[in-house]
Amino acid sequence: MELELKSLEDIAQVAKSVIEYAGDHKVWLFEGDMGAGKTTLVKAVCQQMGIVDETSSPTFSLVNVYEDAMGREFYHFDFYRLNDEEEALDIGCDEYFYSGQHCFIEWAEKIPSLIPPKNLKININLTSDNSRVISLSKDDGTNS
Repeated sequence: MELELKSLEDIAQVAKSVIEYAGDHKVWLFEGDMGAGKTTLVKAVCQQMGIVDETSSPTFSLVNVYEDAMGREFYHFDFYRLNDEEEALDIGCDEYFYSGQHCFIEWAEKIPSLIPPKNLKININLTSDNSRVISLSKDDGTNS
C-alpha cells in the first residue's frame, strides 16, 4: 500500500491510515533516509493512538516508553547510533519486541537479525517536490 503525504497538514490522516493498515502487527519498522520524517510520523501515530506522554526521538537513550490514557505502554526505538546488534541486546530489545506491546523502530536495518518475523514496514521516501511517499508492507512471519 502507498500513501502520499503532500504536507504536514495531512499527517494525521496518514497516521490513521497506517494504524488501520497495521491491523494486529505490533512491531513497526520505520525506514527512510535521515530527515525523511520517521520521527515525525511516529509522533503522529502516537497522537492518533491516544498516547498522553510527550514523544521525541530516542536517539541517545535508544528507547523511549510512552503510555496512553489507559496505562498501556508503547516503545519507540532509534538504533541510528548503534555500532552492533549486541548494544540492542544489552538494553533488552528482544524483551520489548516480544512483549505484545507496540514497538516503533527507527533504523531497524542496524539490527536485522533481531527483528521479529511478524512486522510492518513503513518506508518513507522524500520526493523532488518535498512531499513523501509512504510505502507499507506486512510480513506475517511465515516466510522465515
